[in-house]
Amino acid sequence: MDRFRSTRVNHSTQGLCQHKSFDFVGFYKAMAADSATWGGGWRIDCALTLALTLAHHYDLSVIIEHFSVAPLGCNCVILGDEERGTAIVIDPGGEAPRILARLEALGLKCEGIVHTHTHFDHVGGTKEVQEATDAPTMIHEKDLFLYEGLQMQLDGFGAPLRAPEVAEIDRFLSDGDTVLAGGVEAGILHTPGHSPGSICLTVEGDRPVVIAGDTLFARSVGRSDLWGGDTSQLVDSIQRKLFALPDETLVICGHGPNTTIGEERRLNPFVGGA
Repeated sequence: MDRFRSTRVNHSTQGLCQHKSFDFVGFYKAMAADSATWGGGWRIDCALTLALTLAHHYDLSVIIEHFSVAPLGCNCVILGDEERGTAIVIDPGGEAPRILARLEALGLKCEGIVHTHTHFDHVGGTKEVQEATDAPTMIHEKDLFLYEGLQMQLDGFGAPLRAPEVAEIDRFLSDGDTVLAGGVEAGILHTPGHSPGSICLTVEGDRPVVIAGDTLFARSVGRSDLWGGDTSQLVDSIQRKLFALPDETLVICGHGPNTTIGEERRLNPFVGGA
């Protein structure tokens, strides 16, 4: 049984998903005119955030829900075991109170926080979620330098903003590892290219799911011109690892709409045609 809830918005994050095309400096300057600081819960009422929530119940026990959060419309994912009442939160990019409220509404206790990568827009709510839930935080070790350099990232974009405090890292994830949300298991794929430590999470089921972070988008791919990015690695990660998944695999992207592996294999202009 699938549940779908959405709210119409006036803007989309499509620009963020285009390879090397988004004008971050211009965006931040415009955003700074409306918001002086991210402070507190690192929240900006950003026009690019999608008011979108998807929830998929595959066997009345597994919950996969995602919704975009400020500052740049990162898709935060809640992966939960409804029977046991436990969950992991993936990419709490901001708006921690909203993430915590969704966990409470779903009756889930967060037992882990996982980052697909550590660009600032994917980690802004981590400390607040960790402090509220006492959940361990997990990243790939090759992204640690980015996690420890959030202010460097913001400064590199010319953003007149202050980086949030960071949470403690409790576990480094590697290719082939698994993380658990109660009885729900997610496999880890190391998919470098967008960043050195980018990972994707796979969930098996009647319709498999991959939580792709900023590695693969609908008809696009992640940027590879940021710190530690590598175009050849990105293409290899997608073609060798993600395109090895079944065509029907639902892809929950780091920004913007969902897609499937089959669609991207056929139609993605950067890596498709396989």
